[in-house]
Amino acid sequence: MHRLEISLKQEARRSEINIGRGIRRKLGQLLPPKAPRRVGIISNKRVFGLYGREVVRSLKVRGCKTFEWLMPEGERYKSFPMLEKAVTFLSENRFERNDMVVALGGGVVGDLAGFSAAIYLRGVPVAQVPTTLLSQIDSSVGGKTGINLPIGKNLVGAFHQPSSVFIDTETLTSLPKRELISGFCEMVKQSLIANKSLFEMTVDCLQKTGNERDFLLTSEFENLIAAHCGFKASIVANDERESTGRSDTKSRRVLNFGHTTAHALETITRYRTFRHGEAVGYGMLVAGELSRNLGLIDAGDLELLRDAVNLCGPLPRADNLDINQIIRALQHDKKSVDGQINWVLLEGIGRPRIIEGRLISAKSLRLSLRAGLRAFERQKESFH
Repeated sequence: MHRLEISLKQEARRSEINIGRGIRRKLGQLLPPKAPRRVGIISNKRVFGLYGREVVRSLKVRGCKTFEWLMPEGERYKSFPMLEKAVTFLSENRFERNDMVVALGGGVVGDLAGFSAAIYLRGVPVAQVPTTLLSQIDSSVGGKTGINLPIGKNLVGAFHQPSSVFIDTETLTSLPKRELISGFCEMVKQSLIANKSLFEMTVDCLQKTGNERDFLLTSEFENLIAAHCGFKASIVANDERESTGRSDTKSRRVLNFGHTTAHALETITRYRTFRHGEAVGYGMLVAGELSRNLGLIDAGDLELLRDAVNLCGPLPRADNLDINQIIRALQHDKKSVDGQINWVLLEGIGRPRIIEGRLISAKSLRLSLRAGLRAFERQKESFH
């Protein structure tokens, strides 16, 4: 089992990440020494049906009284009505400040459960038990929680660090293929902004994974997950609240590589066409085209980026979307500063750079969007 710690300077405490095969069965014994009296498990029907009984059993052995609330599946349920139901669940079961919320599921469950824990009684502890690859290496680590608005993604939320994250690699084998592709895209995203070593390690594992799900249970893949969590933890420790005044390579803002376009794609399709990582896949391709058009990277690095995204698997079609609609949605990106979109681009593998939107011409943006969103056609040729 891997164990990582994030030292949080702003909150003067530590958040722990535990990674291991079958770790969900040991959840109770891995909780902090003073176990919570009550644990509210927020999950969805499918995930709870797979893993809920084992998690409940583990917590009860520790002496915790458990309560469950299951939300519907899908990004569109990260909403105010669903948030109200979640905090009502905690209130009706008389949760107190020393009790705990456990988020058992993917990024949607983690974001909603984390936000519920952040605002109920002005903050109760939360433990993240991510069951998708994307949530294991990204959304469960770092304390970002939130919900969506009709006009844009994650526009309402709070920073609320989990006391612990428990990553069970066994849960990956039950994921649908598209969910794995989504997670692979997020892995590529992080590796591109991290360093050449993590990028090469990621590409190597993606080549070995292919259609072999058993590779997801190997120590090699577990090491890759730990390396990704370690990279994100290092960023969070340096810039927990994502300071808008920072633009260096250790700024938390660099984690938004690929997300500017991704959020726009999700918004205009009402979260029904793309899984988050799939949208990030397109977002990386668009950012790569922009980086090339601005002279930041050469053709070789752009091809490495394209090949890495291609390794993740086929993405849903996007070249039939309205470019004007995408550009309008970009204006509502939550990462805007002083009315300007801030793009995370690349100067090379492992060399992210934050660029103000005013430096990117309308023509260059349109060209980059058109080129990046054509990945479906290129991939169709590759996979046939």
